[in-house]
Amino acid sequence: MSDDSDTDFLRATASSYDVIAKDYAARRPHGLSHPLERSLISAFAELVTANGPAPVADLGSGPGGVTALVQGLGVPVFGVDVSPAMVALAREAHPELRFHVGSMTSLDLPDATLGGILALHSTTHVPDGHLPATFAGFRRTLVPGGHVLLAFRTGTEPGGLHLTERFGHEIDLRYHWRTPERMASLLTAAGLDLVATVVREPRDGETRPRAFLLARRPG
Repeated sequence: MSDDSDTDFLRATASSYDVIAKDYAARRPHGLSHPLERSLISAFAELVTANGPAPVADLGSGPGGVTALVQGLGVPVFGVDVSPAMVALAREAHPELRFHVGSMTSLDLPDATLGGILALHSTTHVPDGHLPATFAGFRRTLVPGGHVLLAFRTGTEPGGLHLTERFGHEIDLRYHWRTPERMASLLTAAGLDLVATVVREPRDGETRPRAFLLARRPG
């Protein structure tokens, strides 16, 4: 699979999550494993609400647990995922919410229509060369003063990780490790202002720190 081809990496990511969707949803229904992460989501929701009524896009929404959490905090939200199977599971689990198939690398949304963007552990599947345009798309679709919250596992190893098996299924899934500093520089290069950086150390068998970056489109 070539990192240089949009269709290759998106197709591989989508098909891999299609295969493992049910197992993934059963083991990680909401994807938040620590109270700190839920607190960051709450802070993000408060910032979005204070800036106005525009909705949040949960990019890489998976089975929809985080999307539902944001909705429960009083913020209008919808989910986007590259995996049709994940979208189907999210719609089944949360029929009151809207989910559709799409990619964060090419958001099919009008300019300045989102109050916020969540991308929790989903940019990890986007190759380095596609991140500048992806983050430019984030800025384009955010309203002035809109916020984006990223979460990702940190690392510096070139090439990241290529998984060919998960939950007993054959897959083709690539993970790209980045440092908070690298991601922050990409966000600022896209015209977003960095608001906060939080790094949580590994726990309960985890092998990598979790980084959280909060950024804002200038008002």
